[in-house]
Amino acid sequence: MAMLQNIPVVINSFLPSSRQELAGFASVQGLECIAPLVKTVEETPEPVTADITGEIPSWINGSLLRNGPGKFEFGNQRYNHWFDGMALLHQFKVENGTVKYKSKFLQSDSFKINSEHNRIVVSEFGTLAMPDPCKNVFQRFVSRFEMPKPSDNSNVHCVKYMGDYYVSTETNYMHKVDPETLASMEKVDWSKFVAVNGATAHPHYDPNGTSYNMGNSYSRQGTRYNIIRIPPQKTNDSDTLQGAQIICSIPPQDGAKPSYYHSFGMTENYVVFIEQPIKLNLLEIITAKMRGKCISDGIKWEPDHETVIHVASKQTGQLIPVKYYAKPLAVFHQINAFEDQGCIVLDLCFSDDGGALTNFKIQNLRKSGQALDEMYNTTARTLPRRFVLPLDVDSSTATGQNLNTLPYSSATAVKRDDRKVFVSHEDLHLDDLVEAGGLELPQINYDKYNTKKYRYFYGCGFGHLVGDSLLKMDIETKEMKMWKEPGFYPSEPVFVPAPNATEEDEGVILSAVVTPQQEKNTFLLVLDAKSFTELGRAAVPVKMPYGFHGVFASSKQ
Repeated sequence: MAMLQNIPVVINSFLPSSRQELAGFASVQGLECIAPLVKTVEETPEPVTADITGEIPSWINGSLLRNGPGKFEFGNQRYNHWFDGMALLHQFKVENGTVKYKSKFLQSDSFKINSEHNRIVVSEFGTLAMPDPCKNVFQRFVSRFEMPKPSDNSNVHCVKYMGDYYVSTETNYMHKVDPETLASMEKVDWSKFVAVNGATAHPHYDPNGTSYNMGNSYSRQGTRYNIIRIPPQKTNDSDTLQGAQIICSIPPQDGAKPSYYHSFGMTENYVVFIEQPIKLNLLEIITAKMRGKCISDGIKWEPDHETVIHVASKQTGQLIPVKYYAKPLAVFHQINAFEDQGCIVLDLCFSDDGGALTNFKIQNLRKSGQALDEMYNTTARTLPRRFVLPLDVDSSTATGQNLNTLPYSSATAVKRDDRKVFVSHEDLHLDDLVEAGGLELPQINYDKYNTKKYRYFYGCGFGHLVGDSLLKMDIETKEMKMWKEPGFYPSEPVFVPAPNATEEDEGVILSAVVTPQQEKNTFLLVLDAKSFTELGRAAVPVKMPYGFHGVFASSKQ
């Protein structure tokens, strides 16, 4: 949430709204209770050797690093929201056909101070920390008017800047970590290097290692969405974000209610930013503590507003004159974007409704029976879709006709006036994906095909409130392949290319698969990316909560 300093977590969908004439809701019955997937677990700091079934290809050498919440209470105080849990880092180390697992809690300041006091001291996205019970009544009252301390609970993703690995959330704090030991090495503050109040957990990378990210700033000049560029290499061994710079600042449609965003798109020459009608009410967020509210109460879905898409040049930092408008949508993850024949092709996962943040409160995720079914059925399906953005639009461009000339896409783009184009999407799926619950947590063969025309992407099918299947999507045919096993819930798929690969899908998919069933084990799943069939699995006798994002760190880097 590249937003205020204390908005720390991933948001997948938001507050209740009218659902009339909206597609994408389900009507299922008999969902399995997944309460154990959102309960506190113990860390496993010493490596555990996995039991291999099938075969783990010997050419895979490195570590699947995963991040997500792993502790949901301190003392008798409990977090309210899934996204509030303390960061637990996981490592599946793969070497010559063997796998070892370990995990460690991130030693963030939030984790340490909460542990020291055995209560929740630092507020999180959906949980307001209560005043210190040791203070007198007056001191507790006055503390309501103190600005809340930003959380450094980096529980969202594992990312890389200038050759180093970091765990990140969406506040201004990240933590550098050792990918081998999972040790917390250094707390890094974005605001010490560029004038932003946070940054997303989903940077993009050029082939030379240059990184791009986005973050908001709040100043006397107003609210801005900022595009940040980070150099590919360090000058000194101790460098973290030295050399980072803001290359473009974008004013919001409403400075008092900027949009929430979790990611952004990037092509070879452009950054694409989607300003969606999920709004941060800054006044409500700033005054939340004194009103006894948490940050999440100030974030709302406002479907009366259109979605606005901004495009900025990576070379000049200038916004192109035209803006693109779309129907209200809720987007959290981009799939890919590339340039073709004077257009930007933008692929992303989005839903038609931004309601249901309360579905991801921990008490709701722990429900069972009819109550759980109702929770799932009020969450809109997220589906993969494509926009086409024509770049050459000026006063001579015709109005009222489709400007998309790409023969392989049915998406439309119609000029309203010289600086406004309304775009409608193309579905990148068939009906069977809707039946599978939609798709989220999309991944591609990033190193070879990011910013390029591509054919395949992978993701989790959401036949439950968390991913319950793995999917491979073929953009050309819109057909899908699925891996699914009842009672198991796979994490975000990570593509690892085979050595000397010549085809886009030549490699494997790695996913950490968890289960709420106590008699069954967590395992690392390895699928052949081309056939989407299982090659092997590595089971470990530990329990993992369902997490968010991860990355494969090759031992050959």
